[in-house]
Amino acid sequence: MTGQVNAETELCPLCGTASQNFFRQQYFGCPECGGIFMIPHLRLSPAKEKARYETHNNDVTNPGYQKFVEPIVSAVLSDFSPEQRGLDFGAGPGPVISCLLHEKGFNIVQYDPFFADKPELLQQKYDYIVCCEVIEHFYQPAAEFRRLRELLVDGGRLFCMTMLYDEQIDFARWFYKNDETHVFFYRAQTLAWIERNLGFRNLQIKDRLIDFTCFSPD
Repeated sequence: MTGQVNAETELCPLCGTASQNFFRQQYFGCPECGGIFMIPHLRLSPAKEKARYETHNNDVTNPGYQKFVEPIVSAVLSDFSPEQRGLDFGAGPGPVISCLLHEKGFNIVQYDPFFADKPELLQQKYDYIVCCEVIEHFYQPAAEFRRLRELLVDGGRLFCMTMLYDEQIDFARWFYKNDETHVFFYRAQTLAWIERNLGFRNLQIKDRLIDFTCFSPD
């Protein structure tokens, strides 16, 4: 089993700390960063993962989905101008955020490993990146956040949307974990760990919207 220390512990894929069973030997909880992660052997195959994404109701003309992504779209419209460059990372089969921003004349491109696999886009720099319902799918969140940091110009912004876990939630009944492609869950302290350790600052959390600013330690 990848990352296994012994039968009772797993290494956290974000901070590398030995983590204990959190729920039914299926999810482990990290005492350092607070992340909760699915053990690796339960992850779907790439084919099954893609098939699951294809069932998502991400129709770009769906008013309900447009309303769902409104917080992240509004943040970009408020803080950036059309000529600045954006990346919709993990855009999925229905890139509604990009479509809504394109309608406003914004310059944003889409990358997705399954539906818009354009590696050349990962060799460029961006003023902002949007990741809507993406970061909970990261098998290796440390590597992915480092990559996102490197894709941003100094002072660039990373906007994420996901559902955070806190102790008021009954994990056994939590619907968000029931999607088999959701493999890593974040607490507020997990986001703070990312801010401190992976090249971000000015973390802001407003409901499901998470906002990081990229900075160079130099």
